[in-house]
Amino acid sequence: MLNEKTILVTGSAGFIGSNLCKRLLNDVQGIRIIGVDNMNDYYDVSLKEFRLKQILDLRKDFTFIKGDIADRDFIEKLFEENHFDIVVNLAAQAGVRYSIDHPDTYIESNIIGFYNILEVLRRHPVEHLLYASSSSVYGGNTKVPFSTEDKVDHPVSLYAATKKTNELMAYTYCHLYGIRSTGLRFFTVYGPAGRPDMAYFSFTNKLLNNETIKIFNYGKCERDFTYVDDIVEGIVRIMEKGPKEDYNLYNIGNHHPENLMDFVYTLGECLKENGLLEENFDMDEHMKLVEMQPGDVPVTYADTLSLREDYGFQPSTSLKEGLSEFAKWYKEYYKK
Repeated sequence: MLNEKTILVTGSAGFIGSNLCKRLLNDVQGIRIIGVDNMNDYYDVSLKEFRLKQILDLRKDFTFIKGDIADRDFIEKLFEENHFDIVVNLAAQAGVRYSIDHPDTYIESNIIGFYNILEVLRRHPVEHLLYASSSSVYGGNTKVPFSTEDKVDHPVSLYAATKKTNELMAYTYCHLYGIRSTGLRFFTVYGPAGRPDMAYFSFTNKLLNNETIKIFNYGKCERDFTYVDDIVEGIVRIMEKGPKEDYNLYNIGNHHPENLMDFVYTLGECLKENGLLEENFDMDEHMKLVEMQPGDVPVTYADTLSLREDYGFQPSTSLKEGLSEFAKWYKEYYKK
């Protein structure tokens, strides 16, 4: 159980991190959370500040510290001044496409930052390290659904390569130093207050500005869209029960890939139902089919059997439900 435990959540002002903090603070008696985030400007910082304010407004035992996990001195001081029971490392430079033109950022945050976490845990042991991996590690794999038993030797973006590297590093530190860890391969996370660079968010911005959206691979893509509450539920279940083995990997995905064109039409429906688009708005007139982008893959599809068997959970929020919640939030946040 998590009662009375002290948890470190890195990336606490991020999309998943902030939702995890709110869930734990609301549901777990006596929990203490230290949240860390560097508040970088990869996307609008005011959105990160909004998420952070939501946590602080709960008036629970949450302390926010602005800092970068790539700063070794910062990490050392953090662990010297606090005793953590569990570490959830969600801090990372996200985005497949951004990694093509900004590789240094990914090496610093995703590789050096994670290395700093692992190194400090050698001297300041915890019960369990959970960390964010990604469905992108499956890269060019053609067998679906993607299983954690599959080989993942063909990443098609540097972002994917850094996440695969995290898994290898965690395995090595588990083998050499006994650091118990669980890597979580997230599949296309979406929901209210999400990342503006994600398709559902950027499409909404463009459609509301009467602009044309680009549909990659001529619409012949499928994504295993996973609602953020389902991602958080999976993390919490694993935190509560603890690691099954010393080294673990799980997919957290909806196990139900959606065709990209169906996704766009569903988004349009939700925007219309919430008064963000006129009922007669023609989605087809605002779409342009284009070729696949570098770093992208045609299909993501999570095999979640091991998550279901070990922790009794499988994401189930429908795309319509999730996008409706996003549309409601968007209308309120931007006062549309």
